[in-house]
Amino acid sequence: MSARIRVGPEAGAGRADASRPRQEGPADLRLVPPALAAWATAAVTLHAPPGRALTAVVAPVLAAAVLLSARGRLLLTRRRVTQRARVTAHAVAATLLCVAAAAGAAGLHGADVRRGPVPELAREYARVVAEVEVTADPRLTRPRVSGNRMAPVSVLIEAEVRRVERAGAAARKTRAPVLLIVDTGDRKPAAPAAGATAPWLSLLPSTRLRLEAGLAPAREGGDRFAAVLRVDGRDGPQAVGGPSAPQRLAGRLRAGLREATEGLPEDARALLPGLVVGDTSRVTPELDRAFRETDLTHTLAVSGANFTILLALLLGPPGLAQRAERRGLAPRLGISLRTTAVLGGVLSLAFVVVCRPDPSVLRAAACGSVALLALATGRRRSLVPALATAVLLLVLYDPWLSRSYGFLLSVLATGALLTLAPRWSEALRRHGVPPRIAEALAAAGAAQALCAPVVAVLSARVSLVAVPCNLLAEAALAPATVLGFLALAAAPVAMPLAEAVAWCAGWPAGWIARVARTGAAMPGAGVDWPGSWTGAVALGAVTVAALLVGRRLLRHPWWCAACALLLALLVVQPRPLVRTITGWPPPDWRMVMCDVGQGDALVLAAGDGAGVVVDAGPDPESVDRCLRSLGVTRVPLVVLTHFHADHVAGLAGVLRGREVGGIGTTGLEEPADQAAAVRRAAAAAGVPVTRIVAGERRRAGDLSWEVVWPPPGGHPAVEGPNDASVAMLVRTGGLRLLLLGDLEPPAQRALARSPAARDLAGVDVLKVAHHGSAYQDPGLVSLAAPRLALISTGEDNSYGHPAPGTVEALRAQGAAVMRTDRDGALAVVTEPGGDGEMGVGVARH
Repeated sequence: MSARIRVGPEAGAGRADASRPRQEGPADLRLVPPALAAWATAAVTLHAPPGRALTAVVAPVLAAAVLLSARGRLLLTRRRVTQRARVTAHAVAATLLCVAAAAGAAGLHGADVRRGPVPELAREYARVVAEVEVTADPRLTRPRVSGNRMAPVSVLIEAEVRRVERAGAAARKTRAPVLLIVDTGDRKPAAPAAGATAPWLSLLPSTRLRLEAGLAPAREGGDRFAAVLRVDGRDGPQAVGGPSAPQRLAGRLRAGLREATEGLPEDARALLPGLVVGDTSRVTPELDRAFRETDLTHTLAVSGANFTILLALLLGPPGLAQRAERRGLAPRLGISLRTTAVLGGVLSLAFVVVCRPDPSVLRAAACGSVALLALATGRRRSLVPALATAVLLLVLYDPWLSRSYGFLLSVLATGALLTLAPRWSEALRRHGVPPRIAEALAAAGAAQALCAPVVAVLSARVSLVAVPCNLLAEAALAPATVLGFLALAAAPVAMPLAEAVAWCAGWPAGWIARVARTGAAMPGAGVDWPGSWTGAVALGAVTVAALLVGRRLLRHPWWCAACALLLALLVVQPRPLVRTITGWPPPDWRMVMCDVGQGDALVLAAGDGAGVVVDAGPDPESVDRCLRSLGVTRVPLVVLTHFHADHVAGLAGVLRGREVGGIGTTGLEEPADQAAAVRRAAAAAGVPVTRIVAGERRRAGDLSWEVVWPPPGGHPAVEGPNDASVAMLVRTGGLRLLLLGDLEPPAQRALARSPAARDLAGVDVLKVAHHGSAYQDPGLVSLAAPRLALISTGEDNSYGHPAPGTVEALRAQGAAVMRTDRDGALAVVTEPGGDGEMGVGVARH
């Protein structure tokens, strides 16, 4: 989203003086059709063939010429032409000319990704030596699980190829936008600038590099890149030209801000550079998810809000924009209006330089300029034309913005704040809402109403806490931004002063992070929604219906209170109420197999609010959501059966906000990088890590378990991480459960022959090894003879899990087979048997 501008209704019904805002007529919408037409034309023409693009340029020009010449002939023949007809003719002609200009600009930019040697070589997947110029800040890919390992972290760099040379051919000059994917071999480094990634991440825009790379075609249909260059980055970048002076200055300022924030708490240290200059290199995946869940991601991007807050220092806070022409520092210091405008321009230039002059920053500066006009004049009539002009100029400057979701969200948010928010604010004030609260509610609600359908397309989710979280964060956004910019300016000249100012800015920045984390932790923070444009239209229709109903509800305070209470219950979801309505979790659950996709995560009931966790799955969010649905706040022990990523990568979700007594692991620390990641996460949370071996017996409440594999001192059957999995025999509520981790047939056969085998016969529940793969030992399955077999696997996984043969073998033994890819989360419960013994049941979520 873009600038948060509060433009309330005209106030000041009292004395008529210079501070009273001017009365205005309806908004001037004449520039809106040309801007929208240019936007749509650019989006359609970017990937059009050259002939069609040329037609899109020539046809509107000819149509405009015919229209204007026809009007001229009417004037020459002295026929009566009304003022309205003349205005309409000019408007249509202007729209056609804007369409032609947008088609021409889009055609030229689109041709850049199709012409020249780079696309040709990419289609042949050629190896080349290229000279490129970096055009944007490098960024890391997010850590992700690939199979049972963490995928290597890559550095993504947007660049332009200036010269390309293939073996045996002469070098050719060109100018083609490309995306560099730099593989440094690092896997989730301990810090963003660790290992081989550090030199690549430190590259500044405008730096020239010479590199050897493999070319590949860019993704079809919408990419602004002519090709993808895959680079082996283990030896570091080879620079052949340094960055420009403005980029060096911006780099020093940004580095100074990062240094000044080093001593802050983790969230504030990560968030403050993002609030000020859009530097999100320290933002963890968990914090990023919290901001996405609460629709606060606009605070992490360079947006018009940053620019607006700075300009407010000169011109006055947004809340006063409707009461006086200028109430900021400028008039208090005796600075004239013309000088104030010059200072605003200087601020704009400095903002663009520090935050990088790429299209997203230019978009933010343009939207911030609209806010400048609002703050300076307090007039709504001139703001919509200003926004339309900004859209038109930006689309002509960079037609790729016409296909950018960020650009769409910026325009929608700014448009909502300029058109809907003032009307809604006035309506709320008529119903007795205090002016400041009315303005804040109207601004947040209007931006959310227009942006929510687009956000739903991107995330397939609708946030129910976005408005309250944005309202709570709004109070801290201005002080954090202003103090952050002061620290940025002070860092090059006085680092101690910058650190002191950054410490002060850390308080409001930390508040924003706490708001995001608290909102995202709510059980009903969001609801799933179809992530398509059909879903967006449906959400738009629901929003309109809700607004129509809301207008009527404003007349009935008691109904408003009831709806607010219902929404609060939907978001908070008190466990007794949820259990009554959904039946989840079952009151007598003994074990829950969480639905975490292609991975394992089990929870064993260990008393009120307590549970022993066996494996953490591949994703922190999935296991955290499962534990929250069960009300587990204390974890006496986390057992990690082995170190494959689909079992341990979600550990951060288990540790999040819970009291964890310890972590027990297998003795074979392979893969080594994932074992090291587990130890780092445990150390950061202050949780001890111990090794588990066969023969250990432990108890938590009425839950007890015995470790039956791996043997102490190793075993010949242990040929890799899977065979080193911790296997447990669990006793709870009169049931016996056998948990096999990812044991392969060699270890399964050894377990069936071990001294513990006599206790494994005839178990009630079997957690099937290795997600139900085809590699199972029939002897162990026959020995266990479970009544219920549970398989944790991901929907439509590429491994074919579970194997049909494994499922049939289990059913042949008389077991009921349940699987998370079809049945969701599964809860094992105890049921009274007909013969007085305890039976086993299963509940699905």
